[in-house]
Amino acid sequence: MESEPTAELIRAQLRRLRLAADLTQEDFGRQVHFSGSQISAIELGQRPFDRLFLKRADEVLNSDGLLLGLLRIAELHGQPHFLRPWLDAERSATQLRCYHPTLVPGLLQTEHYARAVIRADDMLSDDEVERRLAVRMDRQAILTRPDPPILIAVIEEATLRRADESFRGIMTQQIGHLLDCVKRGGVLIHVISAEVSVHVGLDGPFALARGADGDWVGYLENHVGGATIDRADELATLHARWEGIRSVALPKGQSELLMKEVMESWSTI
Repeated sequence: MESEPTAELIRAQLRRLRLAADLTQEDFGRQVHFSGSQISAIELGQRPFDRLFLKRADEVLNSDGLLLGLLRIAELHGQPHFLRPWLDAERSATQLRCYHPTLVPGLLQTEHYARAVIRADDMLSDDEVERRLAVRMDRQAILTRPDPPILIAVIEEATLRRADESFRGIMTQQIGHLLDCVKRGGVLIHVISAEVSVHVGLDGPFALARGADGDWVGYLENHVGGATIDRADELATLHARWEGIRSVALPKGQSELLMKEVMESWSTI
C-alpha cells in the first residue's frame, strides 16, 4: 500500500509525532501492539505499514487523522491517469448525477457490497482488493462533508433484486443504506422498474458532475479504463441520455417504496 515519496513522508511524520508526544519506540509500540524493534523498522522503512497501523497510531498520537489522511492522498494520487480528472471533478462538484445499469453506484455502496463487487475480479490480490475498497470508501466522504454535493442516482430494480442465497444479507444491508442516505438528505434515488424492458441507458454506466462555476464534466467507464468528458457536444449527448433515463424512472416516493419492498422480500426469505 505504500508509495514513495509519500511513504517517506508518513514515516517522517510518524517519528515527529512520536517524539512530540515524548514516547520512546518501546512505549509507543506497546500502545499500538507492536514491539519497539518493529516500530524502529517501520520508521526506517525496513518494515511496511498498513491502514490499521496508521489508524491506531493516529489515535495514540492524537494527530487528528494526519497519518491516515496522508495515506488516503497517496492512494488517490496513485489512481490511473485517466481517472484523476474525474476524481477532481467529483470532489469539487455541487451536483452529481450517476447511472449504472447493473450495479449500485460506487458513492452509495456499502463496504460489504463494494468488497464483493471488487473481489469478483479474480485477477486481483487480496491486498489490491482492500486498497481499491479503501479508495472507494474514502471517495464517499464528499457526501458527509459540511457542503456536500447533491447526488442524484438512478438504479435498476433488477440490480436491487440480483442476489443469490449467499448475497441476500449484503443486499438487504445495501438497500437499507440507500434508504438511510435518502432519509439523511442530499441524496435522491430513482429506481427504474423491471417492467421497463428497454431504455437509452442500457448502453452503459456514466456520471455527470456540475462544478461551482456551473460547468459540467462527464465520465464514462468500461472494462479497461474510463474517460472524462468535457467537450460540449459529448456532454449534450450525456445530458440527453440522462433525461431519457430519468423519464422512465419512478418518482422519489415510489422509488423508496419499491426499495423497501425489495429489502423486506430479501429479509423474510
